[in-house]
Order: sequence, then structure tokens, then C-alpha cells
Amino acid sequence: MYPNLYYFLYKAFGIQQPWGWTRYVNTFGFFVALSFIAAAIVLTAELKRMERAGWLFPREENHIVGKPASAFELILNGLFGFLIGYKIVGIFFSPGDVSPQDFIFSSQGNWLAGIALGLGFAAMKYFEKHKQKLEQSEERKIRVWPHERVGDMAIIAAFFGFLGAKIFDNLENWDRFIQDPIANLLSPSGLTFYGGLIIAAVAVLFYAYRKGIKLRHLVDAAAPALMLAYAVGRIGCQVSGDGDWGILNSAYYTKVDGTVAPATDSSFKNVVFVNNDFYRSEFGDDLAHIPHASVKAPSFVPTWLVAYPYPHNVNNQGFKLVACPGNEYCKALPIPVFPTPVYETVIGLVLFFFLWSIRRKLKIPGQLFAVYLVVNGLERYFIEKIRVNNKVFGTNFTQAEIIALLLILGGGIYYFWLSRTGEKKASA
Repeated sequence: MYPNLYYFLYKAFGIQQPWGWTRYVNTFGFFVALSFIAAAIVLTAELKRMERAGWLFPREENHIVGKPASAFELILNGLFGFLIGYKIVGIFFSPGDVSPQDFIFSSQGNWLAGIALGLGFAAMKYFEKHKQKLEQSEERKIRVWPHERVGDMAIIAAFFGFLGAKIFDNLENWDRFIQDPIANLLSPSGLTFYGGLIIAAVAVLFYAYRKGIKLRHLVDAAAPALMLAYAVGRIGCQVSGDGDWGILNSAYYTKVDGTVAPATDSSFKNVVFVNNDFYRSEFGDDLAHIPHASVKAPSFVPTWLVAYPYPHNVNNQGFKLVACPGNEYCKALPIPVFPTPVYETVIGLVLFFFLWSIRRKLKIPGQLFAVYLVVNGLERYFIEKIRVNNKVFGTNFTQAEIIALLLILGGGIYYFWLSRTGEKKASA
């Protein structure tokens, strides 16, 4: 496992004392950033294709040019620069025993870097506006194409996606939330994918509507991008070991060095008993009914594809390993689990190429998005069968399973409704 760059350098090259800042290059955050970049590239390409086809058009907006930077612009840029310096730069000079997540959500920071970058960002805005300054400012009409708004959409999606992921996670884990609402809301851990997807989608669609972008074409363009982003993001879950793994594979147990070995039914129960404190915190007091399955890896498949103990996982869950390069992220799961992020990455990439291959064949706007809803729901519904999540609303379904079923149903109804209305328009 590589919770950060420090562990990657140690595992890949045997470097045990790299620079301190390598501990703060978080692999989960790195792949989340990559997922946004990949989605933005695909979305931009699709929007440009639709613009060339004459389906999407630019919108004229009034912009005042030649004006010097306002006090509000200088303050806003200064605050943005201060936050980057205080937190992002400050993290490289923080004590090594503070995790990146705890540092970002704390009051700690580097005042000198914050003030320096704050003044620098304000100065850049001032000189940028000064170069464009005219004797008399004037109002001009500027045409803005939909693909030129992808950057704004990405920022909106990132902010509201994180907000939605936190809200849905706390709804799913209500008992934990009510014990300490403030700490759970501000905690960097605990994110629900569907919560982020739903809230971010609503926010982006509202923004696009206000900017005059045809929503059916936009969601069609976003469908392959969303699937690719999901696949790339799940790589971060796997590499960092963020807890999004599957149920226990009782055919194996984890040795003290983090490797796995075959287990019998009695040895499985013994390992659970020895680590009962950990498993009680995860599954409650009924240790006899821990969700698990016994699956031996076929000879042509690596064992870790069906039983992975997530050594050095970023959540520090499990027992302490005998050999660890540092004092953090030194734990592994006593019983290995099914690495569901790997399965979701593979399935996500397959579905991305499927959506990409049919995007030109579906002629009715909105149908590609309807297909995306169905395949996304199917993927998540079936993967939930081997994942560990809480049941909600007194049912035998997890929150993700309920949302997945709604996506399948909604996507199917939407597809056939579009087909019927499209046929009527064609006949008319």
C-alpha cells in the first residue's frame, strides 16, 4: 500500500529516509485530482464535438474591459493566495507526526508563507489588470462557448461533490454522527460517492441552466467523463487503502509481516477472536455473523485479487505490522478482504469505453446519459453484495443499493420516454 509518496519510495526503491514533504503527497488526493483532470478532458472534447455538430452554441456576455483591479478582486485574490501559503505550503514545514488530513482541517499553518503568497496573488491581479487598463473603460460583448466553462464546472463539482459526500456519509452513519456532529462534519474521512455525485450534479446543472447550455446535451457529454472519473478515483481508494474494500475472505489470514496464507475454518475464527476488539468496532458484538466468504484464488490469478490485507492502509485499521518504515500507517487487516476498488476500476474502464463507443450511435439527446444511469446503477448494486456498508431505514439494503436501484429504474424509464417522444417528433 502507498498511503503517500513516502511509502511508494520506500516500497519501490528502498528509500527509508526521503525528504519530509513526501509524507504529504497523499495518493488518494492525487488520484482524485487525476480523476477530475481526466473527466475535464473528456467533457471538453465532447462539448467541442457537439458545438461543431451545431447542437450547442455560444452565449454572449457583457464584460467591462480596461478597468483597474477593484478592491474586492485584490482582497479575494489575496485571501486565496494566503490560504494556499498558510495550508498547502505550510504542510511541508509541519511536524512529521501530523497527518495531512488533520493538518488541513486544523488551525495550524505557516503565517509567513500565507502572507507572502497573499501579497503575491494580489500583486499579480493588480498588474494583470494594469496591463489591460484603458483611458476609458468600456463594455464589450464576448462570446463564451460551453466547453470554455468546463473549468468553472470542475470547481463547482469539486466543492459540492465533497459537501454531498460528507452529508450522505453522515446520513448513512447516523449513530456515529449524532455522537459528535461537528467533528464528523469537519472530519476529512468518511465520504459517500453517490452523495457527491448527486449534489455535484444538481449544482453543475443549475449553473449550466443559468448559462443557457442545453442540459440534455451536457449530460450526454458528461456520461463517459463521469464513468472515467469514477474508475480513476477508485485507483486512489485501492492504493491508499481508504476503507472502501469488500467483505472478509475467510479462505486466508494475514501473517505478521503483511502477507497472506491459507486459512481453515478454525484458524479464521481464531484470528477473529484474537482481534475481537478491532472486529467489534467494525461489525458490533455479534462476531459469529461477520460478513465473509471463502474463495480460493485460481492458480492463474494472483492471490491479492481475491484476498488483500491492505498493509499500511491510510485509515490505520487492523493489527500492527512487525516491520514498518515509519510510525504511521503501520497496520494491516487480520483477515484479508476482497479488493473491490480494483474490480470497480476495471468495470469502470470497460463501461467508459462502452459509453464512448455508442455515443455517436444514439441520436436522441439524453439517451446516452440514460444508459449511463443504468450501467452505473448495475455496477454499484452488484459490487455492494461484496462490500461492507451499513443497512439503512430498517431494510436489508445499503444506501448505495437503494440509490443504485433508483438509478437503474430512472435511467430505464428516461431512455424509453426519450425513445417514444423522439419517434413522435420524427413522425411529425
